[in-house]
Amino acid sequence: MSYVKKLKCLLCGTEYDPAEVKYTCPKCGSDGILEVIYDYEEIKKHFSKESLKNNKNYTMWRYLPLLPVDDPEKIGPLKVGWTPLYTADRIRENLGMPNLWIKDDGRNPTASLKDRASAIAVAKARELGEEAITCASTGNAASSLAGAAASVGVKTYIFVPKTAPKAKIAQLLVFGATVFAVNGTYDEAFDLSIKATEVFGWYNRNTAFNPYMVEGKKTVALEIIEQMNFEVPDYVFVSVGDGCIISGVAKGYKDMFALGLIDKMPKLVAVQAEGCKPIVDAVNGDGKVKFVEPDTIADSIAVGIPRNRIMAVRDVKESGGFGITVSDEEIISAIKYLGSTQGIFAEPAGATGFAGMLKALKKGKISKNDKVTVIVTGNGLKDVDSAIRAGGNPIIIDPEISEVKKILR
Repeated sequence: MSYVKKLKCLLCGTEYDPAEVKYTCPKCGSDGILEVIYDYEEIKKHFSKESLKNNKNYTMWRYLPLLPVDDPEKIGPLKVGWTPLYTADRIRENLGMPNLWIKDDGRNPTASLKDRASAIAVAKARELGEEAITCASTGNAASSLAGAAASVGVKTYIFVPKTAPKAKIAQLLVFGATVFAVNGTYDEAFDLSIKATEVFGWYNRNTAFNPYMVEGKKTVALEIIEQMNFEVPDYVFVSVGDGCIISGVAKGYKDMFALGLIDKMPKLVAVQAEGCKPIVDAVNGDGKVKFVEPDTIADSIAVGIPRNRIMAVRDVKESGGFGITVSDEEIISAIKYLGSTQGIFAEPAGATGFAGMLKALKKGKISKNDKVTVIVTGNGLKDVDSAIRAGGNPIIIDPEISEVKKILR
């Protein structure tokens, strides 16, 4: 059984029994994002540092008491979560930052952090007896959903912008999804998937629209907390598109704080590309998000209408954190640096958080001695063209040792 007490609308404050509503607040419509509220006193009876110590399930499901799953039998077989948290010693030495950690979530089954949310989506859909699931995505959410659904035999109908990287489209097709490549933006694909849910009755996994996606994404923070032996960093850097991941990070720390397992909250840093920065502008400004036309190489965070904007801006501001933007050139440089210095292969959005950390350090917004955690959200194989742009081209030679010697002179 789950320990969810209620769902609460961020706009009007109305509270609902989870059985009453499936998606957003009926009173406030699509902007009425619902937040999942837990019974922490009951969870304390079943979840502790000792229970974690004795738990040999090294996946996101080790945190089952903190997840909105009613029937554990509906959990899929893919091993999601418990990705490595690196001390990144070579980067620490290179930057003079002795307290830096990097969480590589590109090590999940479909190579992105979005697997965490999709695992929840599939479990909830199966609990409800749904036969098909849909979502809109720039690529990662879609491929994670298609993979998770394929593992349990559930159909998926996916809407992506036709400009999505080929590697992500390839994953969708291999996983057996019906893929609609939309002549338009991610935001237009999002609206179309909502319409399809209304017309065809498919279960919808969309970020923010489905209140449980934040709950899946928060497991990345729960893992970081445990992997850092319940020590809380000063800052957590997160790349931001819709704002669901950074709210998930916030929720994970809030949960553990409410349970008395940590004694403070970290400051959250929202990192966006200069060509698509509505949440950063809101965080650093008056808190109001103004929609934009995305223009960035980081397709996974190219979101002009962030659907989880209200929660994301609130969470960053409440943490005492800030927003920072990076150029596409800084993102590409971060891909190369992470790979060549530490062997961590990141896609553009995956490297954006690290690029933001480098920039914040340079600008003096953080110090070298601060405890800093950076989340890499997706693997570099998701976007091979950008990886080649970052790494450069191979040296073409004839099959002669003299050719090698010539190059090495």
